[in-house]
Amino acid sequence: MLRITAEPVDSEVSRMLLSEYFDARAASFPSRTYTRSSPDAAMFTAPAGVFVVAADEDHPVGCGGIRRLLAQDDATRYEVKHLYLRPETRGRGWGRALMEDLERRARAFGADELVLDTHHTLDAAAGLYAATGFSAIPAYNDNPNATRWYGKTLS
Repeated sequence: MLRITAEPVDSEVSRMLLSEYFDARAASFPSRTYTRSSPDAAMFTAPAGVFVVAADEDHPVGCGGIRRLLAQDDATRYEVKHLYLRPETRGRGWGRALMEDLERRARAFGADELVLDTHHTLDAAAGLYAATGFSAIPAYNDNPNATRWYGKTLS
């Protein structure tokens, strides 16, 4: 059974999962120039954001977070970051469960909108985002790893 709990982004389990995430992204990135960035703990601490760890029984299997961005047009906007599931757990609906949990938490923070960026080679991720109500939007940042941007209105 999947359990999703808030966890400091700089905890041991979070760092382990983020390391796996960054290693997987770097290994599969087309140009091999994937840019890593260490998450700032303050950005993933309420009410600025939250980081969560998904576990099957007591075994960590994935993670993700949301962080508040600067307001745009008086809207409260949060960004989904570092969504990751270990490869052997994919196809079980746990990505959707992570996204739904993060959306619920964003709503609790008063978010009007959720946004995210991704790379066009991540087809499964794009399918998950579409299935959870995200649609393509114009670029909202200059992330060198991103080629696609998505948003979802929550209010």
